[in-house]
Amino acid sequence: MTSPTKAEGPGPSVALDPELSATTEAVVPKKLEGRSPGQLMWQRFKRDRTGMFCAGVVIFYFVIALCAPLLTAISGTNPYTLYGQDPTYADDPVLDDFGLPLGYLGGVSGDHWFGVEPQLGRDLFAMLVYGMRTSLFMALGVTTLLMVTGVIIGMVGGYFGGRTDYWLGRVTDFFLSFPQQLFFIAFMPVVTSFFVDPREETPTYFRAVAILIVLWLLGWMGMARIVRSTVLSLREREFVEAAKVSGASPGRIVRKEILPNIVSPILIQFTYQLPSVILTIAFLSFAGVGFVEPTPDWGRLFAAGAKYAEQDPAFMFFPGVALVIFILCFNLLGDSVRDAFDPKSGR
Repeated sequence: MTSPTKAEGPGPSVALDPELSATTEAVVPKKLEGRSPGQLMWQRFKRDRTGMFCAGVVIFYFVIALCAPLLTAISGTNPYTLYGQDPTYADDPVLDDFGLPLGYLGGVSGDHWFGVEPQLGRDLFAMLVYGMRTSLFMALGVTTLLMVTGVIIGMVGGYFGGRTDYWLGRVTDFFLSFPQQLFFIAFMPVVTSFFVDPREETPTYFRAVAILIVLWLLGWMGMARIVRSTVLSLREREFVEAAKVSGASPGRIVRKEILPNIVSPILIQFTYQLPSVILTIAFLSFAGVGFVEPTPDWGRLFAAGAKYAEQDPAFMFFPGVALVIFILCFNLLGDSVRDAFDPKSGR
């Protein structure tokens, strides 16, 4: 049996039982550490299998888009070569006498993984991954710009109120009055004609800038209204009043007290806005006012697929499935992010 030990220090010594001491340490709980709202949100999100799966799919799409040059190098193709017309590939024809792909499912083979384009013979796999690269990164840039603009305008109007809120609200109403789809179609040629001679071909980079400007001008209003309504409710809360009493400047209050409390609606709106922007960019290219030949783009693939629908319906299969999966997963990801930020959702 272990002999009791004596406590050292000033005063009379007291015998301590080692077994009792170990039991006491086991009973007394360790110091609890608090968790931030972000940590709580991440824990709830990790328990959502659908959200985690959709996040993985979305990340996979962006990786594919980023690695498009590497993937086409592995496949030995590129989105610009006309394999059905280039004499270099005459010994390995991919089109028949009617200009239709040889083989099944639009000419799927070991050399052309998703088949080829009718009449021209361009590789569909290379066109798709480069089209994803164009659409995804354009949409990411446009959506980021929309979020930043909407957050700034919404926070300024909601926090300061008065005449500032009134005039910003009228500007928002003015831009909301435009019919977006018709304005996209009408405004894109006007923008390009101001800077590029109609007899010359419009550079691809200029078309990208024009698309970004048009979508930015007509897309920030929804985010601004969401942020404004949230800030209007937050500026009357006790912690904001306490910050004002303590002498904090308006900039510090907005940055330190209000901005952290509107992260949730910003992220949720981002996950819903990005798929919408992708569809809008695809619509512009489908209508012929977005990206044009020979720039690969999701919308251009659908425009070509509509032209070849009767001759080669398989041409739409891979681009269509890829777009549906991405939009569905991103929308489900938005639902999961919203539920993760809502502690009352029970997920």
